Amino acid sequence: MSGDVNPFESLQEQIDDAAAHMDVGDDVIERLKNPERVLETNLSVELDDGSVGVFRAYRSQFNGDRGPYKGGIRYHPDVSRDEVKALSGWMVYKCAVVDIPYGGGKGGIVIDPREYSEAELERITRAFATELRPLIGEDRDVPAPDVNTGQREMNWIKDTYETLENTTAPGVITGKAIDSGGSAGRVEATGRSTMLTARETFDYFGKDLYSASVAVQGYGNAGSVAAKLLEADHGANIVAVSDSSGAIYNPNGLDAQKTKEYKNETGSVTGYLGAKEELTNEELLTLDVDLLVPAALENAIDGELAADVDADVIVEAANGPLTPEADDVLTERDVTVIPDILTNAGGVTVSYFEWVQNRQRFYWTESRVNEELERHIVEAFDGLVECYEAYDVPNFRTAAYVVALKRVLNASEEAGRWP
Repeated sequence: MSGDVNPFESLQEQIDDAAAHMDVGDDVIERLKNPERVLETNLSVELDDGSVGVFRAYRSQFNGDRGPYKGGIRYHPDVSRDEVKALSGWMVYKCAVVDIPYGGGKGGIVIDPREYSEAELERITRAFATELRPLIGEDRDVPAPDVNTGQREMNWIKDTYETLENTTAPGVITGKAIDSGGSAGRVEATGRSTMLTARETFDYFGKDLYSASVAVQGYGNAGSVAAKLLEADHGANIVAVSDSSGAIYNPNGLDAQKTKEYKNETGSVTGYLGAKEELTNEELLTLDVDLLVPAALENAIDGELAADVDADVIVEAANGPLTPEADDVLTERDVTVIPDILTNAGGVTVSYFEWVQNRQRFYWTESRVNEELERHIVEAFDGLVECYEAYDVPNFRTAAYVVALKRVLNASEEAGRWP
Protein backbone atom coordinates (compact mmCIF):
# COMPACT_ATOMS: atom_id res chain seq x y z
CA MET A 1 0.00 0.00 0.00
CA SER A 2 1.41 3.39 -0.95
CA GLY A 3 0.58 6.35 1.25
CA ASP A 4 3.21 8.68 -0.28
CA VAL A 5 1.58 8.95 -3.72
CA ASN A 6 0.06 12.42 -4.10
CA PRO A 7 -3.60 11.92 -5.13
CA PHE A 8 -3.74 15.34 -6.82
CA GLU A 9 -0.80 14.39 -9.03
CA SER A 10 -2.56 11.09 -9.80
CA LEU A 11 -5.67 12.99 -10.94
CA GLN A 12 -3.61 15.28 -13.16
CA GLU A 13 -1.84 12.30 -14.71
CA GLN A 14 -5.18 10.63 -15.44
CA ILE A 15 -6.40 13.80 -17.19
CA ASP A 16 -3.18 14.02 -19.22
CA ASP A 17 -3.55 10.37 -20.27
CA ALA A 18 -7.04 11.06 -21.63
CA ALA A 19 -6.09 14.38 -23.25
CA ALA A 20 -3.42 12.57 -25.27
CA HIS A 21 -6.28 10.90 -27.16
CA MET A 22 -8.13 14.17 -27.81
CA ASP A 23 -7.60 17.17 -30.06
CA VAL A 24 -7.41 19.84 -27.37
CA GLY A 25 -4.84 22.47 -26.46
CA ASP A 26 -2.54 22.22 -23.46
CA ASP A 27 -3.82 25.56 -22.15
CA VAL A 28 -7.38 24.27 -22.08
CA ILE A 29 -6.39 21.05 -20.35
CA GLU A 30 -4.31 22.96 -17.79
CA ARG A 31 -7.46 24.76 -16.64
CA LEU A 32 -9.21 21.43 -16.19
CA LYS A 33 -6.36 20.06 -14.07
CA ASN A 34 -6.59 22.64 -11.30
CA PRO A 35 -9.31 23.84 -8.91
CA GLU A 36 -10.97 27.20 -9.31
CA ARG A 37 -10.63 27.98 -5.60
CA VAL A 38 -9.75 26.30 -2.31
CA LEU A 39 -10.87 27.41 1.15
CA GLU A 40 -8.41 26.64 3.94
CA THR A 41 -9.56 27.58 7.41
CA ASN A 42 -8.85 26.88 11.07
CA LEU A 43 -11.81 26.14 13.30
CA SER A 44 -11.50 27.17 16.96
CA VAL A 45 -14.03 25.21 19.01
CA GLU A 46 -14.57 24.91 22.76
CA LEU A 47 -14.29 21.29 23.87
CA ASP A 48 -16.18 19.58 26.69
CA ASP A 49 -13.39 20.19 29.21
CA GLY A 50 -13.37 23.92 28.51
CA SER A 51 -10.20 23.90 26.42
CA VAL A 52 -10.18 25.16 22.83
CA GLY A 53 -9.46 22.79 19.98
CA VAL A 54 -8.14 24.08 16.65
CA PHE A 55 -8.99 22.05 13.55
CA ARG A 56 -7.79 22.67 10.02
CA ALA A 57 -10.50 22.36 7.39
CA TYR A 58 -10.75 22.67 3.61
CA ARG A 59 -13.26 23.05 0.78
CA SER A 60 -12.10 22.76 -2.83
CA GLN A 61 -14.31 23.95 -5.70
CA PHE A 62 -12.72 22.41 -8.75
CA ASN A 63 -14.90 23.22 -11.75
CA GLY A 64 -18.43 24.58 -12.14
CA ASP A 65 -18.87 24.50 -15.93
CA ARG A 66 -21.68 21.93 -15.79
CA GLY A 67 -23.47 23.11 -12.64
CA PRO A 68 -23.08 23.70 -8.90
CA TYR A 69 -19.99 22.26 -7.22
CA LYS A 70 -20.85 18.90 -5.69
CA GLY A 71 -18.96 16.67 -3.33
CA GLY A 72 -18.61 15.21 0.12
CA ILE A 73 -17.09 16.31 3.42
CA ARG A 74 -14.81 13.84 5.19
CA TYR A 75 -13.51 13.75 8.76
CA HIS A 76 -10.13 12.01 8.87
CA PRO A 77 -6.66 12.63 10.35
CA ASP A 78 -5.08 12.40 6.88
CA VAL A 79 -7.24 15.05 5.20
CA SER A 80 -4.97 17.46 3.31
CA ARG A 81 -5.19 20.29 0.81
CA ASP A 82 -3.99 18.10 -2.08
CA GLU A 83 -6.38 15.31 -1.11
CA VAL A 84 -9.47 17.52 -1.26
CA LYS A 85 -8.23 19.07 -4.53
CA ALA A 86 -7.91 15.59 -6.03
CA LEU A 87 -11.26 14.42 -4.72
CA SER A 88 -13.00 17.55 -5.99
CA GLY A 89 -11.48 16.96 -9.43
CA TRP A 90 -12.61 13.34 -9.47
CA MET A 91 -16.11 14.62 -8.65
CA VAL A 92 -16.14 16.86 -11.73
CA TYR A 93 -15.43 13.94 -14.03
CA LYS A 94 -17.62 11.52 -12.09
CA CYS A 95 -20.63 13.80 -12.54
CA ALA A 96 -19.77 14.21 -16.22
CA VAL A 97 -19.44 10.45 -16.81
CA VAL A 98 -22.95 9.77 -15.47
CA ASP A 99 -24.17 13.00 -17.13
CA ILE A 100 -25.68 14.81 -14.16
CA PRO A 101 -25.58 18.64 -14.09
CA TYR A 102 -22.95 19.26 -11.44
CA GLY A 103 -19.39 20.37 -11.16
CA GLY A 104 -17.04 19.05 -8.51
CA GLY A 105 -16.21 20.00 -4.94
CA LYS A 106 -14.84 18.30 -1.85
CA GLY A 107 -14.12 19.22 1.73
CA GLY A 108 -12.81 17.85 4.96
CA ILE A 109 -11.62 18.43 8.49
CA VAL A 110 -8.33 17.08 9.84
CA ILE A 111 -9.76 15.14 12.77
CA ASP A 112 -10.19 11.65 14.16
CA PRO A 113 -13.90 11.78 15.09
CA ARG A 114 -13.54 8.79 17.42
CA GLU A 115 -11.65 11.02 19.86
CA TYR A 116 -14.50 13.52 20.34
CA SER A 117 -17.95 13.44 21.91
CA GLU A 118 -21.10 13.91 19.88
CA ALA A 119 -21.55 17.39 21.37
CA GLU A 120 -17.99 18.33 20.37
CA LEU A 121 -18.51 16.98 16.85
CA GLU A 122 -21.69 19.02 16.52
CA ARG A 123 -19.89 22.23 17.53
CA ILE A 124 -17.00 21.45 15.15
CA THR A 125 -19.42 20.69 12.31
CA ARG A 126 -21.42 23.88 12.91
CA ALA A 127 -18.20 25.92 13.02
CA PHE A 128 -17.23 24.48 9.64
CA ALA A 129 -20.72 25.12 8.25
CA THR A 130 -20.40 28.76 9.34
CA GLU A 131 -17.13 29.05 7.39
CA LEU A 132 -18.73 27.37 4.38
CA ARG A 133 -21.81 29.59 4.45
CA PRO A 134 -20.56 32.19 1.89
CA LEU A 135 -19.52 29.42 -0.54
CA ILE A 136 -22.38 26.93 -0.43
CA GLY A 137 -25.99 27.13 -1.58
CA GLU A 138 -28.54 25.20 -3.62
CA ASP A 139 -27.23 26.72 -6.86
CA ARG A 140 -23.61 27.25 -5.79
CA ASP A 141 -22.05 24.33 -3.95
CA VAL A 142 -23.90 21.32 -2.52
CA PRO A 143 -21.89 19.23 -0.01
CA ALA A 144 -22.66 15.64 0.99
CA PRO A 145 -21.37 12.88 3.32
CA ASP A 146 -18.03 11.16 2.85
CA VAL A 147 -15.58 9.24 5.05
CA ASN A 148 -16.69 9.35 8.73
CA THR A 149 -19.65 11.64 8.05
CA GLY A 150 -23.30 10.81 7.46
CA GLN A 151 -26.87 11.96 7.92
CA ARG A 152 -26.17 13.42 11.36
CA GLU A 153 -23.48 15.80 10.16
CA MET A 154 -25.45 16.77 7.05
CA ASN A 155 -28.48 17.62 9.20
CA TRP A 156 -26.28 19.87 11.38
CA ILE A 157 -24.86 21.68 8.35
CA LYS A 158 -28.33 22.17 6.86
CA ASP A 159 -29.65 23.56 10.13
CA THR A 160 -26.69 25.91 10.57
CA TYR A 161 -27.03 27.27 7.03
CA GLU A 162 -30.80 27.70 7.28
CA THR A 163 -30.53 29.39 10.68
CA LEU A 164 -27.89 31.86 9.54
CA GLU A 165 -29.67 32.58 6.26
CA ASN A 166 -33.09 32.70 7.93
CA THR A 167 -34.57 30.48 5.24
CA THR A 168 -35.57 26.94 4.35
CA ALA A 169 -33.13 25.40 1.88
CA PRO A 170 -33.00 21.60 2.14
CA GLY A 171 -31.19 21.42 -1.21
CA VAL A 172 -28.11 23.11 0.24
CA ILE A 173 -26.78 19.69 1.21
CA THR A 174 -27.54 16.06 0.37
CA GLY A 175 -27.23 12.79 2.27
CA LYS A 176 -29.66 14.02 4.92
CA ALA A 177 -31.98 11.88 7.01
CA ILE A 178 -35.36 11.21 5.41
CA ASP A 179 -37.25 13.43 7.87
CA SER A 180 -34.85 16.29 7.13
CA GLY A 181 -35.39 16.12 3.37
CA GLY A 182 -33.23 13.15 2.47
CA SER A 183 -33.94 10.73 -0.35
CA ALA A 184 -35.01 7.12 -0.18
CA GLY A 185 -32.23 4.89 -1.51
CA ARG A 186 -29.39 7.30 -0.71
CA VAL A 187 -27.68 5.17 1.94
CA GLU A 188 -27.32 2.18 -0.39
CA ALA A 189 -26.60 4.18 -3.55
CA THR A 190 -22.80 3.85 -3.77
CA GLY A 191 -22.90 0.12 -3.04
CA ARG A 192 -25.75 -0.30 -5.53
CA SER A 193 -23.84 1.43 -8.34
CA THR A 194 -20.85 -0.79 -7.54
CA MET A 195 -23.06 -3.86 -7.95
CA LEU A 196 -24.59 -2.51 -11.17
CA THR A 197 -21.16 -1.74 -12.63
CA ALA A 198 -19.89 -5.22 -11.76
CA ARG A 199 -23.01 -6.76 -13.34
CA GLU A 200 -22.61 -4.77 -16.56
CA THR A 201 -18.89 -5.56 -16.74
CA PHE A 202 -19.43 -9.29 -16.33
CA ASP A 203 -22.21 -9.18 -18.94
CA TYR A 204 -19.94 -7.31 -21.36
CA PHE A 205 -17.26 -9.98 -21.07
CA GLY A 206 -19.75 -12.84 -21.18
CA LYS A 207 -19.11 -13.86 -17.58
CA ASP A 208 -21.58 -14.91 -14.90
CA LEU A 209 -21.68 -13.31 -11.46
CA TYR A 210 -23.43 -16.36 -10.04
CA SER A 211 -20.93 -18.16 -7.74
CA ALA A 212 -18.19 -15.71 -8.79
CA SER A 213 -15.62 -15.21 -6.01
CA VAL A 214 -15.53 -11.67 -4.62
CA ALA A 215 -13.14 -9.92 -2.23
CA VAL A 216 -14.12 -6.55 -0.73
CA GLN A 217 -11.42 -4.33 0.77
CA GLY A 218 -13.16 -1.86 3.09
CA TYR A 219 -16.39 -3.03 4.73
CA GLY A 220 -17.98 0.33 5.38
CA ASN A 221 -21.18 1.53 3.78
CA ALA A 222 -20.19 1.16 0.12
CA GLY A 223 -18.32 -2.13 0.48
CA SER A 224 -20.89 -3.87 2.68
CA VAL A 225 -23.86 -2.80 0.54
CA ALA A 226 -22.09 -3.89 -2.65
CA ALA A 227 -21.30 -7.28 -1.07
CA LYS A 228 -24.88 -7.74 0.15
CA LEU A 229 -26.37 -6.90 -3.28
CA LEU A 230 -23.86 -9.01 -5.21
CA GLU A 231 -24.67 -11.97 -2.96
CA ALA A 232 -28.45 -11.51 -2.65
CA ASP A 233 -29.27 -10.36 -6.20
CA HIS A 234 -26.70 -12.27 -8.23
CA GLY A 235 -25.54 -15.23 -6.15
CA ALA A 236 -21.94 -14.07 -5.94
CA ASN A 237 -19.66 -15.75 -3.39
CA ILE A 238 -18.19 -13.19 -0.98
CA VAL A 239 -14.99 -14.94 0.10
CA ALA A 240 -13.14 -12.10 1.86
CA VAL A 241 -13.83 -8.70 3.40
CA SER A 242 -11.71 -6.28 5.42
CA ASP A 243 -11.68 -3.07 7.42
CA SER A 244 -8.98 -1.14 9.25
CA SER A 245 -8.65 -3.98 11.78
CA GLY A 246 -7.72 -6.58 9.17
CA ALA A 247 -9.32 -9.06 6.77
CA ILE A 248 -11.29 -12.28 7.07
CA TYR A 249 -11.47 -15.09 4.53
CA ASN A 250 -13.60 -18.13 3.84
CA PRO A 251 -13.27 -19.80 0.42
CA ASN A 252 -16.76 -21.25 0.85
CA GLY A 253 -18.22 -17.79 1.33
CA LEU A 254 -19.09 -15.33 4.08
CA ASP A 255 -22.65 -14.21 4.80
CA ALA A 256 -22.47 -10.55 3.76
CA GLN A 257 -25.34 -9.37 5.95
CA LYS A 258 -24.29 -11.30 9.08
CA THR A 259 -20.71 -10.09 8.66
CA LYS A 260 -21.94 -6.50 8.56
CA GLU A 261 -24.11 -7.06 11.64
CA TYR A 262 -21.06 -8.46 13.45
CA LYS A 263 -19.02 -5.39 12.47
CA ASN A 264 -21.80 -3.11 13.69
CA GLU A 265 -21.82 -4.89 17.06
CA THR A 266 -18.05 -5.16 17.60
CA GLY A 267 -16.56 -2.37 15.51
CA SER A 268 -14.56 -4.67 13.23
CA VAL A 269 -14.90 -7.70 10.96
CA THR A 270 -12.02 -9.59 12.56
CA GLY A 271 -13.16 -12.29 14.94
CA TYR A 272 -16.27 -13.14 12.93
CA LEU A 273 -17.01 -16.83 13.51
CA GLY A 274 -17.98 -17.45 9.88
CA ALA A 275 -14.40 -16.85 8.77
CA LYS A 276 -11.89 -19.65 8.21
CA GLU A 277 -8.83 -17.46 8.65
CA GLU A 278 -7.71 -13.86 9.10
CA LEU A 279 -5.55 -12.02 6.57
CA THR A 280 -3.93 -8.62 6.18
CA ASN A 281 -5.51 -6.07 3.85
CA GLU A 282 -2.66 -6.58 1.38
CA GLU A 283 -3.22 -10.35 1.39
CA LEU A 284 -6.90 -9.75 0.60
CA LEU A 285 -5.96 -7.49 -2.31
CA THR A 286 -3.85 -10.24 -3.86
CA LEU A 287 -6.33 -13.13 -3.50
CA ASP A 288 -7.16 -15.22 -6.57
CA VAL A 289 -10.74 -13.99 -7.12
CA ASP A 290 -13.05 -13.24 -10.02
CA LEU A 291 -13.92 -9.78 -8.70
CA LEU A 292 -12.01 -7.40 -6.41
CA VAL A 293 -13.79 -4.39 -4.90
CA PRO A 294 -11.43 -1.83 -3.31
CA ALA A 295 -13.82 0.20 -1.13
CA ALA A 296 -11.54 1.93 1.40
CA LEU A 297 -9.24 4.94 0.87
CA GLU A 298 -7.06 6.10 -2.03
CA ASN A 299 -3.69 4.53 -2.94
CA ALA A 300 -4.63 1.06 -1.64
CA ILE A 301 -2.85 -0.60 -4.59
CA ASP A 302 0.47 0.76 -5.86
CA GLY A 303 2.65 -0.47 -8.71
CA GLU A 304 4.48 -3.01 -6.57
CA LEU A 305 1.33 -4.56 -5.12
CA ALA A 306 -0.39 -4.51 -8.52
CA ALA A 307 2.14 -7.05 -9.77
CA ASP A 308 0.68 -9.52 -7.23
CA VAL A 309 -3.01 -8.76 -7.79
CA ASP A 310 -4.72 -11.95 -8.93
CA ALA A 311 -8.26 -10.72 -9.64
CA ASP A 312 -9.81 -10.89 -13.11
CA VAL A 313 -11.93 -7.75 -12.68
CA ILE A 314 -11.56 -4.75 -10.35
CA VAL A 315 -14.40 -2.30 -9.75
CA GLU A 316 -13.33 0.73 -7.73
CA ALA A 317 -15.87 1.53 -5.03
CA ALA A 318 -13.36 3.86 -3.31
CA ASN A 319 -11.99 7.09 -4.75
CA GLY A 320 -8.53 6.65 -6.24
CA PRO A 321 -7.69 3.20 -4.80
CA LEU A 322 -5.15 2.55 -7.59
CA THR A 323 -2.08 4.69 -8.21
CA PRO A 324 -1.21 5.52 -11.85
CA GLU A 325 1.67 3.05 -11.64
CA ALA A 326 -0.76 0.33 -10.54
CA ASP A 327 -2.97 1.21 -13.49
CA ASP A 328 -0.05 0.75 -15.86
CA VAL A 329 0.89 -2.62 -14.35
CA LEU A 330 -2.68 -3.93 -14.41
CA THR A 331 -3.23 -2.73 -17.98
CA GLU A 332 -0.11 -4.61 -19.08
CA ARG A 333 -1.42 -7.71 -17.29
CA ASP A 334 -4.86 -7.41 -18.95
CA VAL A 335 -6.69 -7.02 -15.64
CA THR A 336 -9.97 -5.21 -16.25
CA VAL A 337 -10.37 -2.11 -14.06
CA ILE A 338 -13.63 -0.16 -14.06
CA PRO A 339 -12.79 3.28 -12.66
CA ASP A 340 -14.12 4.94 -9.55
CA ILE A 341 -15.69 7.81 -11.49
CA LEU A 342 -18.27 5.35 -12.79
CA THR A 343 -18.32 2.55 -10.21
CA ASN A 344 -19.03 4.68 -7.13
CA ALA A 345 -21.08 7.35 -8.92
CA GLY A 346 -24.29 6.03 -7.36
CA GLY A 347 -23.76 8.25 -4.32
CA VAL A 348 -23.63 11.50 -6.26
CA THR A 349 -26.34 10.35 -8.66
CA VAL A 350 -28.84 9.77 -5.85
CA SER A 351 -27.60 12.97 -4.22
CA TYR A 352 -28.67 14.65 -7.45
CA PHE A 353 -32.07 12.96 -7.14
CA GLU A 354 -32.30 14.21 -3.54
CA TRP A 355 -31.45 17.76 -4.69
CA VAL A 356 -34.11 17.58 -7.41
CA GLN A 357 -36.68 16.37 -4.87
CA ASN A 358 -35.70 19.15 -2.46
CA ARG A 359 -36.09 21.79 -5.16
CA GLN A 360 -39.48 20.46 -6.23
CA ARG A 361 -40.67 19.64 -2.69
CA PHE A 362 -41.89 16.37 -4.20
CA TYR A 363 -40.38 13.08 -3.02
CA TRP A 364 -39.90 9.80 -4.85
CA THR A 365 -40.40 6.20 -3.79
CA GLU A 366 -37.31 4.05 -3.23
CA SER A 367 -38.24 1.91 -6.23
CA ARG A 368 -38.24 4.99 -8.48
CA VAL A 369 -34.88 6.12 -7.08
CA ASN A 370 -33.36 2.69 -7.75
CA GLU A 371 -34.85 2.52 -11.25
CA GLU A 372 -33.49 5.95 -12.16
CA LEU A 373 -30.11 5.08 -10.68
CA GLU A 374 -29.91 1.87 -12.69
CA ARG A 375 -30.78 3.76 -15.88
CA HIS A 376 -28.03 6.33 -15.29
CA ILE A 377 -25.36 3.74 -14.45
CA VAL A 378 -26.24 1.44 -17.36
CA GLU A 379 -26.29 4.32 -19.84
CA ALA A 380 -22.98 5.59 -18.47
CA PHE A 381 -21.45 2.11 -18.77
CA ASP A 382 -22.67 1.83 -22.36
CA GLY A 383 -21.12 5.21 -23.13
CA LEU A 384 -17.86 4.08 -21.54
CA VAL A 385 -17.78 0.92 -23.66
CA GLU A 386 -18.61 2.88 -26.81
CA CYS A 387 -15.68 5.22 -26.19
CA TYR A 388 -13.37 2.33 -25.25
CA GLU A 389 -14.14 0.56 -28.52
CA ALA A 390 -14.02 3.71 -30.70
CA TYR A 391 -10.81 5.26 -29.39
CA ASP A 392 -7.34 3.76 -29.23
CA VAL A 393 -7.24 3.95 -25.43
CA PRO A 394 -5.36 1.49 -23.20
CA ASN A 395 -8.05 0.94 -20.56
CA PHE A 396 -11.51 1.84 -19.32
CA ARG A 397 -10.23 4.60 -17.04
CA THR A 398 -8.80 6.57 -19.93
CA ALA A 399 -12.04 6.02 -21.86
CA ALA A 400 -14.04 7.36 -18.91
CA TYR A 401 -11.92 10.51 -18.77
CA VAL A 402 -12.27 11.05 -22.51
CA VAL A 403 -16.07 10.90 -22.13
CA ALA A 404 -16.00 13.22 -19.11
CA LEU A 405 -13.53 15.74 -20.51
CA LYS A 406 -15.54 16.07 -23.72
CA ARG A 407 -18.68 16.92 -21.73
CA VAL A 408 -16.93 19.46 -19.52
CA LEU A 409 -15.16 21.03 -22.51
CA ASN A 410 -18.43 21.28 -24.44
CA ALA A 411 -20.11 23.06 -21.52
CA SER A 412 -17.15 25.45 -21.21
CA GLU A 413 -17.08 26.25 -24.93
CA GLU A 414 -20.82 26.80 -25.08
CA ALA A 415 -20.61 29.28 -22.18
CA GLY A 416 -17.86 31.32 -23.83
CA ARG A 417 -15.30 33.39 -21.93
CA TRP A 418 -15.93 35.87 -19.12
CA PRO A 419 -14.60 38.50 -18.87
